[in-house]
Amino acid sequence: MEEVKRNKMKRFDKDFKLSAVKMITEGGHKACEVARSLDIHPNMIYSWKRKFANSGEKAFPGKGHLTELAALRRELREVQMERDILKKAVGIFSKTTENGSSL
Repeated sequence: MEEVKRNKMKRFDKDFKLSAVKMITEGGHKACEVARSLDIHPNMIYSWKRKFANSGEKAFPGKGHLTELAALRRELREVQMERDILKKAVGIFSKTTENGSSL
């Protein structure tokens, strides 16, 4: 019986992707040559090259790294939550002082 291969996607780190792209952009090699020598599909090289052209050294943040936009969105949610808590607190304290009683 033949062993069934699982279609598991390979993962490449930032340095690997950058060096592959630089082989094309700075080294003068063709994308298909680089892909063949690295044993990856040429479309992957083209994708990496496009991402590098758009974002430069920030193109490959890696797994678990937040992009600047994601970090700002998270901070915005936290600040909005704090604001809502403060609004509720002001409402509670306003009611107690309007009744003439204090805490």
